[in-house]
Amino acid sequence: MCMMIMKRSIQEAFRGSVAESEMAKLFLEAVEQYFAKNEKAEASSLLATLLSMRYKGKWNIREYIMEMSNIASKLKALKLKLSEDLLVHLVLISLPTQFGQFKMTYNTQMEKWSLNELISHCVQEEERVQRDKSESAHLALYAQGKKRK
Repeated sequence: MCMMIMKRSIQEAFRGSVAESEMAKLFLEAVEQYFAKNEKAEASSLLATLLSMRYKGKWNIREYIMEMSNIASKLKALKLKLSEDLLVHLVLISLPTQFGQFKMTYNTQMEKWSLNELISHCVQEEERVQRDKSESAHLALYAQGKKRK
């Protein structure tokens, strides 16, 4: 009961403050313009983030690519759609030099990968890079120990 009375008084106060429909129309247009400007700023910010992302190996590559895909989805919601092919290329560009051979392999193939295929191939490549790092670390330790003798 108390809630209904409060609701009515709020409605009456609003009606009293916006007496003419023209004022309400102007108010709604101003609100719409405010949010349109924010959408542009948000799209610019998201796009800048997406273009500046670099994979540094701190988290697994699947999560990294999914984060890039998530940003692309947010851009799509703001009416700035990126094609899947473009997103695949952005991911490849953002990979470090350890993935150089992997990128060259992709570029020499005739077929294009979907985002899911890219994720699958990148996970395999990440495992290969990690294996190579551990093998070279063992090699360095062995060579160092040999010089001391």
